[in-house]
Amino acid sequence: MSKQRIVVVGNGMVGHKFIENLLAHEKADDYEIVAFSEEPRLAYDRVQLSKYFSGSTAEDLMLTSEDFYKENGVNYVLNEKVTAVKHDENKVVVASGKEIAYDKLILATGSFPFVPPIPGKDQPHCLVYRTIEDLEAITASAKESKVGVVVGGGLLGLEAGNALQNLGLEVHVVEFAPRLMAVQLDEGGGNLLRKKIEALGVNVHTEKNTQEIVAGETCRYRMNFADGSHLETDMILFSAGIRPQDELARNNDVLEIGERGGIVINNNCQTNIENIYAIGECALWDGKIFGLVAPGYQMSKVAISHITGGEDQFTGADMSTKLKLLGVDVASVGDAQGRTPGCLSYVYQDGVADVYKRIIVNAEKTRLLGAVLVGDVEAYGTLQQMYVNEMDLPEMPEAMILPSIDGSAASAGMGVDALPEGAIICSCNDVTKGQICCAVQDGSVTIGDIKANTKAGTSCGGCVALATQVMNSELTKLGVEVNTDLCEHFAHTRQELHHIVRVEKIKTFGELIEKHGTGLGCDICKPTAASIFASVWNEYVLENQHAGLQDTNDHFMANMQKNGTYSIVPRVAGGEITPEKLIVLGQVAQKYKLYTKITGGQRIDLFGAQQHELPLIWKELVDAGFETGHAYGKSLRTVKSCVGSTWCRYGMLDSVGMAIRLEDRYKGLRSPHKIKFAVSGCTRECAEAQSKDVGVIATETGWSLYLCGNGGMKPRHADLFATGLDDETLIKYIDRFLMFYVRTADRLQRTSVWMDNLEGGLDYLKSVVIDDKLNVNAELESEMALVIDTYQCEWKTTIEDPEKLKRFRTFVNSDEKDNTVVFVEEREQIRPATEEERVRFVNAEEVAEIA
Repeated sequence: MSKQRIVVVGNGMVGHKFIENLLAHEKADDYEIVAFSEEPRLAYDRVQLSKYFSGSTAEDLMLTSEDFYKENGVNYVLNEKVTAVKHDENKVVVASGKEIAYDKLILATGSFPFVPPIPGKDQPHCLVYRTIEDLEAITASAKESKVGVVVGGGLLGLEAGNALQNLGLEVHVVEFAPRLMAVQLDEGGGNLLRKKIEALGVNVHTEKNTQEIVAGETCRYRMNFADGSHLETDMILFSAGIRPQDELARNNDVLEIGERGGIVINNNCQTNIENIYAIGECALWDGKIFGLVAPGYQMSKVAISHITGGEDQFTGADMSTKLKLLGVDVASVGDAQGRTPGCLSYVYQDGVADVYKRIIVNAEKTRLLGAVLVGDVEAYGTLQQMYVNEMDLPEMPEAMILPSIDGSAASAGMGVDALPEGAIICSCNDVTKGQICCAVQDGSVTIGDIKANTKAGTSCGGCVALATQVMNSELTKLGVEVNTDLCEHFAHTRQELHHIVRVEKIKTFGELIEKHGTGLGCDICKPTAASIFASVWNEYVLENQHAGLQDTNDHFMANMQKNGTYSIVPRVAGGEITPEKLIVLGQVAQKYKLYTKITGGQRIDLFGAQQHELPLIWKELVDAGFETGHAYGKSLRTVKSCVGSTWCRYGMLDSVGMAIRLEDRYKGLRSPHKIKFAVSGCTRECAEAQSKDVGVIATETGWSLYLCGNGGMKPRHADLFATGLDDETLIKYIDRFLMFYVRTADRLQRTSVWMDNLEGGLDYLKSVVIDDKLNVNAELESEMALVIDTYQCEWKTTIEDPEKLKRFRTFVNSDEKDNTVVFVEEREQIRPATEEERVRFVNAEEVAEIA
């Protein structure tokens, strides 16, 4: 059977989601996909556009890649506009005149920015905020501007205002309505949002009707308003809403469009022509345009269901939203304006903490109709689920928005057990409560597992707290105790033990287990305690009170290999090394017949040293100016760097100098797991900083800091944490981040997993490290200062103490080496012999001895 051809016009977020869902469908092999994009690139995340101005690149925003489409047989055309639909011939026409046949046509053309018909709107530096090309134009304009005005105080307008503020402009927001976010917020919520945004330095002007844009006196332009006032600015950014991109339907004369625009669809997402579908912001369902991405994703799923013979229907979508606008938490649920006849409202307002909450209920006080939250949106998940699932309200609905008093939770909402299986927990990726429960039943036991296996929480992240509650509830039902005890000997988490050690100044395992544990300890708690002691007190790891706690690698300060020998990795900070030191490494390797390899972290690894040789090799290395590279410890491993501005013609800043400074600063820090850094001298990213626990990238405005990435078995891209940092601020933020991670992470937990399991994620981490939400930054900096001040090279400390050297004898009563270790030569270097090779060697030795 020949494949049906599906042509997708538009490769935005919704168009791509349609393709992604179809490729995952069991009938995917029955279809050929052809996709058209007017833009020069494939789909990217428009929801996160503002991140472009804080250091993210176009590549960071990409949702897919050309390789992915090629590998999955998707035919795609970039920079190509579809100009006409010949529905009677089942063909589309592109700008070049070429015609492409289809069996099914998907219109996912999205929307375009609405620019009010104001005289003067078409001048240079009058821009819109929609595509990456728009962002590039805004960035270029900002370099020639000091003042920027955003026309529009809705969601997109405030996002645009945030972008201009990130670019360093004096920002004004001009809104026609009497308040900001007039569609989502009531008067009380809008007033508080305005107060908070103005406190951040953004000027807000409401009830302003722009009449014309003319030449300015102190700035490039002057905006004249209907009330006689005016405002001068260098740049004008129009973000006054969107209009459906329905040009193809208008040019077709047969496809039905709404009175105010939008391609009319039914519950199957079909237009009035049977084999043509419309999805996303170009589609008009029941007279409504849905301007959020989640409804578009739902439409893509329904269209695929209908095409493949399924029965899914689109019956509307929840337009509830939770956002952070210019750093202010805002949420809106259902009928936020309270327009339902007979409805009642409960309002809570805290003028000191700047919190506003309002819920709207029906006349019988049995159903939630809507909600507005500004400043504190913690109740959003509960309220949104109650609204969407039409759940019964508690006896006292007002309790759902009242704060906790004296530590007792006042919230009288429902628990996740009351949610139906079909409740949508993650609207971005259409993940239900039932799917999360099934994932738990299949072995997902952390929120990181849930993200990986269901995609819940991987887009906007707003559902993570609720998804975690569902996961924990299901684990409990399965009889899995949600137990965070470190092990059978300690009824505490690693975080709690760290706190106990620090506060009570405990320095030995004996004291710790006597006061806070039971038994003698085990292979879990002993190394964990040793790591905590090292993080807090930074003493020599093999002092008598710590020696018995260490695992093999820490015990011998080298990494044990498969044949019982060890590898030695001296520190090469930032990958920079002198010829003299390179020669020493070669001489040492040659003298002790070691295998040498350059590591991925820009160091040189020396393999094959026997236990008794370790101090001898260390001494030669230490005498030559080397020190331990801590390759054996859960600590800072490497700080990788490119050559930066010193040598590279693209380099913005001295990446090598910064890499060496960071490595020298943190080289003594012990942590829950190993940590890797990288510093790139420009956004070309030769040091691969965005795959590291701490990544630093030089830009024109300073350093951009990325956190919690990693390679390995489950690679994770680092998150952009801050941008435009000077040297001192960069180091201050890293100090705080590392010590907060050391304090709060679980045993052997990478920073990436820690971040995935951190409730509130990146935003919470920013509030701690940048805003000092927990009032601990002074302590964190002091603790890091102690680690830095008490650094010692553990190799050097060992070789200077005869008693410590006794530990490195192969035999307690002899200085002989271990003759059972066998090497063979390969590629002009040694390698461990296989078992068969080792047996042959031993037999040959025995024969020679007899002879």
